Amino acid sequence: MPRRSSQSDGAVGHDSFLDVVANIVGILIVLVIVAGLRAQNAPVQAADSQDALKPMAAALQRDDATQRQLYDDVMQIAGQMENVQRETVLRQIERNRLATIVAALQRQLQTRRAELSGDDKEEFDLKRSLADARRQLDQLDEQARQASAATPDATVVESYPTPLGKVVDDNEVHFQLLGGRIVLIPLDQLVERFRLDARRQLYKLLDTPELTETIGPIDGFRMRYTLQRYDDHIDARTGRGGGTYARLIRWTLIPQSNQLGETTDDALAGGSAFRDALAHLHPGRTTITIWTYPESFNDFRRIKKELYRLGFATAGRPLPDGIPISGSPDGSKSSAE
Repeated sequence: MPRRSSQSDGAVGHDSFLDVVANIVGILIVLVIVAGLRAQNAPVQAADSQDALKPMAAALQRDDATQRQLYDDVMQIAGQMENVQRETVLRQIERNRLATIVAALQRQLQTRRAELSGDDKEEFDLKRSLADARRQLDQLDEQARQASAATPDATVVESYPTPLGKVVDDNEVHFQLLGGRIVLIPLDQLVERFRLDARRQLYKLLDTPELTETIGPIDGFRMRYTLQRYDDHIDARTGRGGGTYARLIRWTLIPQSNQLGETTDDALAGGSAFRDALAHLHPGRTTITIWTYPESFNDFRRIKKELYRLGFATAGRPLPDGIPISGSPDGSKSSAE
């Protein structure tokens, strides 16, 4: 019985050993497979690494090219500096040589002058002074010639003989200059239409203190006006006053388009609407008021020059961009030149 037990224990130990060996072999197989997979993926990763390094390599090549270019520039500048220094040395040598020659000639002149008699010395001094004067004259002529050649072309500045303006009270015609286009403003017709319309609208002020209406269009312009009711109270001491009135607060012109009128070039040409409008006016008795926006200031100068040539007084009314033409009883009058 004990012997069988011993054999049984040996079989069990032998089986355990085989299990251990099998596990080790399995582990080795797994390690071989993993190593094989890593070896298989290694070239791909290297290729990926090379692709990732390409931008860095390109940047290094650009930096290297820039460094070589800077080195070439530095060497070129150094060469130029060396040439300048060499030229400076040569100029200094030439200057010293000329100074030596001049000093020798002066000594010769002094020696010759010392050998002359009194009258000869005087004549010698006169000739020398004359030579010096001629040399100075030649230098002045050369400087004058250079100054004449370097004189720039004269700039023509246009001016007008009426720098002081005067307030315009009547006979005033208005134009709008916007976007390089000029158009006649039918202000007199709009004002007449306003008066007629305001009379018809006065009854509305009985129920409201303020009234705003729009009239037109006439020749591309509308007019918006605002009336205000004014109640005049009776003076208790004098008994005067009393009643209700309507007064104009403000009027504003509303153009129907930003392309009204004609361009400045067309307006100044013959047969234009601008010249046709001027043909019905009287120079010397009519003031031309031009409401001008910033982008058209240069066009205003051209038109003003032509109006001056025709004999018209001109008043400029500049306006900021986006601000319409407007007025009120308390506003300022035009100032013509």
